[in-house]
Amino acid sequence: MSISNFLASIKGKKKFSTNIRLYLIDKDNHYFINNGILKKGFNSKLSILKNRDSVLSAFSQMAFLFDEIIRLRIVQYSNNSNSAELLYLLNLVPVNRKIRTLLDWKVFGPEFTRDMSRLFEVRNDTMHCISLNEVNYNPKNKISLSSDSGFKKFTKDFQKAWKILLKIYVTEQEKIDWKKLSQVL
Repeated sequence: MSISNFLASIKGKKKFSTNIRLYLIDKDNHYFINNGILKKGFNSKLSILKNRDSVLSAFSQMAFLFDEIIRLRIVQYSNNSNSAELLYLLNLVPVNRKIRTLLDWKVFGPEFTRDMSRLFEVRNDTMHCISLNEVNYNPKNKISLSSDSGFKKFTKDFQKAWKILLKIYVTEQEKIDWKKLSQVL
């Protein structure tokens, strides 16, 4: 059973088992099963505006997918006490350690890890500033996010990393036994 067939089989259902927590990506459609409800997920294409809140929101979505990849590898789609404890721990782990963990597990390659680390330096700087005027991005040369060219370069690199991250998530998601999951729902 494919993810598309799985989603088609559950779309009419109003309630699901509360023991399931799973983010789903099917082509450009994203869904989230949590607390017995199927909800719409993120957009496949992130739009980032040139302001602090928009930049931080995009990073939050990316960090959410890091956590979901880690969850898939450890507890799969379970939403039991182990899952809750794992989510608690994941909230305590800095993003740079999650990136390193995904490299160690060979989920991320070295180049992607480097790119993610550079991008998340922007997140850290953005967290501790009032405006993007104070934030630099350093892919090869330091560029200011307040400049149009600097923000354009950052956005382009972020979009590229987002697309790669979605592909990585789908690869991890493909390890799910959809037939078994549909019986649990």
